[in-house]
Amino acid sequence: MNVVRHRLIVGAFGAFGCLCALATADRANPPDMTRAVTLSPEVTAKDGSLLRAFLSKDGAWRIRTTPDQVGPRYLAMLKAYEDKRFDRHGGFDSAALLRAAWQLARAGHVVSGGSTLTMQVARLLEPNPHSLPYKVFQIIRALQLEARYSKDEILSLYLTLAPMGGNLEGVRAASLSYFGKEPAALDLAQSALLVALPQSPTRQRPDRHARAARTGRDKVLGRMVAVGVVSAGDAKIAMQDGVPFARQPMPLNAPHLAQRLVLKHKATHIATTLDAGIQAAAERLALQERAYFDDTADVALVVVENKSRNIIAYVGGTDYWGRAGQVDLAARARSPGSALKPFIYGLAFDNLLLHPASRMEDVPTTFGDYAPRDFDGVFLGAVTARSALQMSLNIPAVMILDRVGPLAFTLSLQNAGAHLAFPTRDAPSLPVALGGLGISLSDIAMLYAGIAEGGTARGLRTIKDAPAAPPHRLFGPVAAYYLRDVLSGVGLPDGWAMGQGLLRKRSIAFKTGTSYGYRDAWAVGFSHDYTVAAWVGRADGTPRPGHAGREVGAPILLKMFGQLPPDRRDAPPVPAGALLVRATSELPPSLRLFRHETDAPAAPQMAQVPPPAIAFPPNGAVVPLPDAKSKDPSLQFKADGGRAPLTWLVNGAPLGSFDRFAPALYTPQGEGLARITVVDADGRSDTSEIRFKKIR
Repeated sequence: MNVVRHRLIVGAFGAFGCLCALATADRANPPDMTRAVTLSPEVTAKDGSLLRAFLSKDGAWRIRTTPDQVGPRYLAMLKAYEDKRFDRHGGFDSAALLRAAWQLARAGHVVSGGSTLTMQVARLLEPNPHSLPYKVFQIIRALQLEARYSKDEILSLYLTLAPMGGNLEGVRAASLSYFGKEPAALDLAQSALLVALPQSPTRQRPDRHARAARTGRDKVLGRMVAVGVVSAGDAKIAMQDGVPFARQPMPLNAPHLAQRLVLKHKATHIATTLDAGIQAAAERLALQERAYFDDTADVALVVVENKSRNIIAYVGGTDYWGRAGQVDLAARARSPGSALKPFIYGLAFDNLLLHPASRMEDVPTTFGDYAPRDFDGVFLGAVTARSALQMSLNIPAVMILDRVGPLAFTLSLQNAGAHLAFPTRDAPSLPVALGGLGISLSDIAMLYAGIAEGGTARGLRTIKDAPAAPPHRLFGPVAAYYLRDVLSGVGLPDGWAMGQGLLRKRSIAFKTGTSYGYRDAWAVGFSHDYTVAAWVGRADGTPRPGHAGREVGAPILLKMFGQLPPDRRDAPPVPAGALLVRATSELPPSLRLFRHETDAPAAPQMAQVPPPAIAFPPNGAVVPLPDAKSKDPSLQFKADGGRAPLTWLVNGAPLGSFDRFAPALYTPQGEGLARITVVDADGRSDTSEIRFKKIR
């Protein structure tokens, strides 16, 4: 009995030692997965559809493919043809190996292979010449793969690495190159060809040996009929189809953005925010519009979803493989002409220097040694700020920038995330109002999306599920509301006032711009849900006389909006503090006329008056509503300082202008929040946000 026990103990230790030795050998010599991770970088739309793929580092089209990306009929045919017991065996099929050995012995040559799909994956990972020792090595590797990976993961390795002729590897790369479609959309004949190809990828390449490819495909179909996977009728119809005689180009959508993202992120799979359908529509539109130009001009487009700040379409140019085609025209800094004027007005609105109804003078004006002129050389005289911006008058814009300050203006854009290029290293000066700087199409789209979202800019997102960029205040919601209202009234380009223009399904606020020498034509606009930026010009920046943003860029912008889904959101409500007036005379005196500072009348010498400060009601106060039974249910607003007259506003509606010592009376309409603002004759202001509440 002791001898038996001793032998059992020795045997157990021996078995344990063997297992430890095998585990050690397995860990010391794992499968080489280098080829499995040396993949073609791929950039996809947000729905997973391929935008662009790149060659792998070793020069192959090797696009990762998973079982859920191919059709179920292809998978059924693959397993039935290559490894019918794939889902049950542990890496090798002993019955298949014995059958292959018996057939070899009888016939003197290979009749059928005994390799499982797992063994084929081992061979694809570590290619070596066929031999008996290597077959044993494949079995060992197959066992290692089965121990490490699930069946779906092993199948994914085969679908990714299977040779398909030339430098095509994997089912997805072959399907895209031979048939121009994703493998999930393959028909029966196409699926059978891709099952057959790995058997002899060189001799059966359809683009070089179409007859051999067809023979291999029909052999697979015949086997599928024999094993009951495909009906005889379906197979007969499939055999009548031809085979592809040439490879098709790989998808090349959003190529400029895809190139930039791959270089930046160094990843093999990058999911973007692009909408595949909208991207395709944008590329078609850009190509169609480019065909109308009789020179070498090109078109760039950027489309943004306002709420998320996702770029949903990006066209950096229309001829990627043409001369200068790989220059990303949507990322290149170019002169925006007048396209940045709204932001000058926005800062002035925000600082209570200006209102859309303020009167201005469009007359010849010099600013030191700078004497700008309007685009058409005609001066209009007295205009409102609204009209000046809608007609893109130059003198009023420069006049406002002179008050706001060129440095403050450019810093506000840079702080919001825009990358500006200046022609010199000197401090920004007044010509920046008319395009004397450079900005990219994507950055200007980001800024306009900020207007659409209440004056708050955020960096645009190109990577799906990336965190939102931090917000940056361009100006407040009141200024953004004024700009939306003004830009919604910009006149349509010629040919759009009739027909198409009357049928617009959404309200679009937009602005155009033309750089010096007609080098760049811009149009940028937004609706409730989307922002579109369009640019037309030459990659080398040479002039295109007569091609202005209004005539060239605006039609493209409006057509692109016509390709977008209907807006889901309503127009934003009027923000608290917005001053709604019907005429300039209803504005506070300080906002009725905007003068060039050198034209303003000299102020009489007197003691400096401090700015106004609301004494009642103080900011943040809860103010009891007067008793309704009282003879005088009104409240009296009071302010210290300020130059008379003092103009009071409640929630943007003017209450009236009063002498400094005259009472400003207001009768509340009920409980709720209220924004009280006082503006003095010099345009200085103070605001209190309060709550009216009944006292019970």
